[in-house]
Amino acid sequence: MNEFVRKFETVEQPWSQGEFENQIRAVGTERYHDKHEFHKMLHGGKLNKGQVAAWALNRYCYQEAVPRKDAALMSRVYDREFRREWIHRVHDHDGLLPEEHGGIERWLKLTDYLGLEREYVTGMRGALPVTRFAVEAYVRFVVEQPLVVAVASSLTELFAPSIHRERIAGMLANYNFVNDDVMAYFKRRLTQAPRDATFALEFIKSNARTREMQEACVAAVRFKCDVLWAQLDALHLAYVMGMIPPGAYRPE
Repeated sequence: MNEFVRKFETVEQPWSQGEFENQIRAVGTERYHDKHEFHKMLHGGKLNKGQVAAWALNRYCYQEAVPRKDAALMSRVYDREFRREWIHRVHDHDGLLPEEHGGIERWLKLTDYLGLEREYVTGMRGALPVTRFAVEAYVRFVVEQPLVVAVASSLTELFAPSIHRERIAGMLANYNFVNDDVMAYFKRRLTQAPRDATFALEFIKSNARTREMQEACVAAVRFKCDVLWAQLDALHLAYVMGMIPPGAYRPE
């Protein structure tokens, strides 16, 4: 056997598109944040109003970062049709005034209802350090990684509808300090997330042509799950275990 043939045989062949998708979906089964203890407490009615407010305040930092990372991703793309599709994500979060206020505004209605001042929420001064570091790490990841890998990092949206349905049902059933109107953010995401995930999944299946690039895409989904998990770790440590860092929000 000549050297060329030996080298060729040592290179792992790409997964089929079906197996590639299975590898991505397996990440959600293993490590999506619906398995986190804080998540279970939130949806199971085990938190008080102050703890839920702390979650909403910190999660705002993530919501605010999403359109920034999507705008950064689009700045790298020369394909106009891709940008036309991807810009829906920015509109979904930032809105298209006056017709549509967007997901960030809907999230602020939740924090309003939980008794947090808007200026305090949008200033993010009371957010946990880990929250801020994690969401900015996500933005930087999307800026710095190859485009196909950056797109893959959004694919936690594949797993999102089930967690939104659970969140809507659990919080409405278990807390008298939320109502149907303030859960509007999650209701809208039941249709937005599948649309976005379908486009992103088809894009990476078509453009991740080597096994190495496919594995990098799977690793990107793991990274995004880690970003979401780290935020819940920080919330649990601070607001369940009582280790609130200096300067962070303290429920009354």
